[in-house]
Amino acid sequence: MPEELSTAVELPLRVRVRHGVRRTHNWMQLLRFAAVGASGYVVNLTVFAVCVHVLGLDYRVGSVIAFVVSVVGNFWLNRHWTFSARQRHPFRQGVRFFAVSLIAFGFTYVLLVALVDGAGMIKVLAQAIAVAASTPLSFVGQKLWSFKA
Repeated sequence: MPEELSTAVELPLRVRVRHGVRRTHNWMQLLRFAAVGASGYVVNLTVFAVCVHVLGLDYRVGSVIAFVVSVVGNFWLNRHWTFSARQRHPFRQGVRFFAVSLIAFGFTYVLLVALVDGAGMIKVLAQAIAVAASTPLSFVGQKLWSFKA
């Protein structure tokens, strides 16, 4: 009986992307991620608006508070619904999720400050644009690292 050999071949990124966009499962994950993100987006903007317009906090502080509040709910929903990753270790996923979220938040924060201080944009509108702009970065990081199958 011949010995079975198994060889793993790493495909180029463009080939992996081409195969990935053809899988319905990936599109469904993206839709679920968008739904979770939309709920987190509403939470984020609501908390931000309350911090800035009701509590009178600096918009940069409000942005940090809004991020912390929304990221907790997003982790739970993404773990349980978007990526169905309940079988894996939650602490490790949480650390990775928060790390990716911090990177995305860094991008959001820099863009927010540029839009408010640099372009003179209304704060809530700037927050809305900045959070939306960071979503693709977050999705890729969460899918490929935090909740990697």
